[in-house]
Amino acid sequence: ATRFPPAGSAAAKTTTDDATPRPSTPQKSHRIEELKKIMILLSRRHVLLALALGASASPGAVVRAESALASGGAECAASRRLSLDGLDPSDDDEADPPYVPPRELVGGRVVDADDGREDMKYAETYGCCSLRSASGASSSSSSSGGGAADGECTAEYDLKPALLGRVPQMSTPQALEVLTSAAEAWNGGSGAWPQMSLAERIASIETFLEELKKVREEAVKVLMWEIGKNRKDAEAEFDRTVGFVYQIIDVLRSPAEDEYNSEWRSVGSTRAFVRRGPLGVVLCLGPYNYPLNETYATLIPALLMGNVVIMKIPTVGGLVHMLTMDAFAKALPPGTINFISGSGRATMPPLMETGKVDGLAFIGGSNAADDLIRKHPEPHRLKTFLQLEAKNMAIFLPDLFEGAAGTDDARVARAVGEAVTGALSYNGQRCTALKILFAPASRASEVAERVARTVDGLRVGLPWQKFDSPEGDNGDAPLYANITPLPNQKRVAYMRKLIDDATAKGARVLNRDGGTVIGGEGSTLMIPAVLYPVTPDMDVYEEEQFGPIVPIAPYDDLRTVLAYGREGKYGQQVSLFTGSGGSQAQELVDAFSTVFGKVNINSQCGRSPDSLPFSGRRSSAMGVMSVTEALREFSVPTVVSYKEGGDNELIAKAIQGQSKFMASL
Repeated sequence: ATRFPPAGSAAAKTTTDDATPRPSTPQKSHRIEELKKIMILLSRRHVLLALALGASASPGAVVRAESALASGGAECAASRRLSLDGLDPSDDDEADPPYVPPRELVGGRVVDADDGREDMKYAETYGCCSLRSASGASSSSSSSGGGAADGECTAEYDLKPALLGRVPQMSTPQALEVLTSAAEAWNGGSGAWPQMSLAERIASIETFLEELKKVREEAVKVLMWEIGKNRKDAEAEFDRTVGFVYQIIDVLRSPAEDEYNSEWRSVGSTRAFVRRGPLGVVLCLGPYNYPLNETYATLIPALLMGNVVIMKIPTVGGLVHMLTMDAFAKALPPGTINFISGSGRATMPPLMETGKVDGLAFIGGSNAADDLIRKHPEPHRLKTFLQLEAKNMAIFLPDLFEGAAGTDDARVARAVGEAVTGALSYNGQRCTALKILFAPASRASEVAERVARTVDGLRVGLPWQKFDSPEGDNGDAPLYANITPLPNQKRVAYMRKLIDDATAKGARVLNRDGGTVIGGEGSTLMIPAVLYPVTPDMDVYEEEQFGPIVPIAPYDDLRTVLAYGREGKYGQQVSLFTGSGGSQAQELVDAFSTVFGKVNINSQCGRSPDSLPFSGRRSSAMGVMSVTEALREFSVPTVVSYKEGGDNELIAKAIQGQSKFMASL
C-alpha cells in the first residue's frame, strides 16, 4: 500500500498512465479476487485507497504494492509526507531558500534585470524545497533520521517547490548578438585575450578564482536548493572545481611540460619552438548535475589556452552560474566569456549554423550532441569534445563468494557497499554511476537482498538535513542525507516508468518503500528502488536511468556480461568485484580494455583523481578530460622554426624576446 500515491494525484497518474501496454483484460472475477487479497492485507484505514486504485492500477503498480505489503511499509510512507527528525524549519537558516536575481554579462559588464533590456523575457526557477507542516501530523520526533518506530510517524512536512530566482530567456536574435560579441573579442585571433601571453592569462584566471571564492557559501546553498545536492557534496563540488583549476595552472607552470614551457629543439637542420595555441570561439554546454565542476573542467582549460568562450547556462542547475558573472567580469577582458540562457533549441542551433563556432565542449546526451554538430555548415573543422551517457555495470565474479560464509563474508559486504555507493551517490545522477549490477545466478538473490538491506539503511532527507550517527561516533562531523530530492517531476516520472515496466515484466522491488515519493504531491524526494531480477526485455536493462534505481541482473556465465559490454551502445567504465583476481578477472580486464575507458577493480566507477585520463568509447565520449588532457583538447600545437645557418638564430631569438606567444613563464 505504501507504493500507491494518493488517489487522483499527479503521481498516481504517472504510476498508472506511464506503464507499458497492459495485457488482455483479465476476467472480472479474477480482478475481484485480486482486490480481495489486497484488502485483506491492508488495514481498514487504507481500504478506500485500495478500492480507488485497484481498478485502474497497472500490473507494475500491483506488483510494487505486493512488495510493499511484504516489507511492511510504515504509515509515514503511506501518507507520502516527509519525517524531518530533529529539524525545526523555523530555527534553521538553511531552510530559507536563496534567491538569485536575473542578470546578464554584456560586453564585460554585469547587468541586472532592472537595468537590462526591455525586450528580455525571464523564466522563474524553482527548486527543492519549501517545507509546509502537514495538517494533522504528529509533532513527535526521534533520532532515527527519517524513520518511524512501531508504526508511529514523527514530525511530518509536505515539500513544495520554492522560487529561487529568475533567468533571462534569450531569443534567437539575442543569442546571435552574444555570438557577435564573442567573435569581436576573438577578432580572428588578434583579440586582447588570445594575444595575451600565457603568463598573463594564468594571472587573470587566478584573479577570477580569488573572486569566485567570495561567493562559495552562496554557490553551495544554490546547489543544494536547485539540484538537491547535499551540503557535503555541494561544498565538495565547489572546492574540487577550484582545486581542479589550480592543478591545471600547476601543469602549465611545470618545467616538465614542454608544450607550455617551450625551448628550441633541433630536428636535423631545423630548429623548432613548439607551443600550443587556441582554436577560436568555443561553445561550452555543461550538465545540470555538476554545473560547476563538469562545466569548468572544459571552460577553464579553453580560456587558459586563449580561446574566447560562450557558455550556455543549463535550464536546470543554471542559477549558480549567475553568481560567477561578477568574478569573470573583474578578471577577464570584455567579451572573453559570454553567457547565453534560455531555450537551447532557440539559441544553440542558430549559433552553430553561422559557422562561427570553432570548438564545441558538450556534456549531455548523445542525440542532442549529434543534432547540434549537424547544424554546423562545415562540421569537419568543428573541434568537438563530448562527454555523454553511460550504462556502467558492476560485475560480481564467482570467486568473490568462494570460501565465504554465506552473505556474511566481509569481502562480499565490502563489494556490496562499494556498489551501492557507486549506484546511488547523488541519487545515481552521475554519468559514472553504476547503472546495473550483474551477479552469478547461484548467488544473485543473496546479493540482491544484501543490496536492498544496504539501501534501506541510507539516509533520506533534504540537502541540508543533518543526521546523528547510529553509533553516535561521528563526532563533530555532521551526517547529511544520502538520498535527496530529484531536480524536477520529469525525472520522477521517468523513474516510475522504468520501475513499472520492470515490475510488469517480473522484477520485484526488494527494498522497503522503494520507488515511493515522500513529502506530498509536489515532492520529488524518491526512495531508491532495488529491482530484481532484471532481464534483457526490461527497459532499465539497456536504458540509462540516471536516477535512484538499482537494477540487479543474474548471469549464468561470463558470456552474458562480455556480450553486454561488447554489444552495448556505451563504453565509459566497468567495475569488477573479485575475490582472487583469477583467470576470469584477467579475461574480463583484457576483453574490456578495448571496450571501456576505465576498468575498476573492487571499486566503484568514477572520474577522480583528476590527474588521470577520463575517457570513453562509442556513444560515451569523444575526447579526454584531465588536468593535462583538457588543455590539449582546446588547443593546437603551433610551430615556429628556422633553418640553421646565417643570422637565423639571432633573428629568431630577437623575435622570441619580444613575442608574447613565445614568452617564457
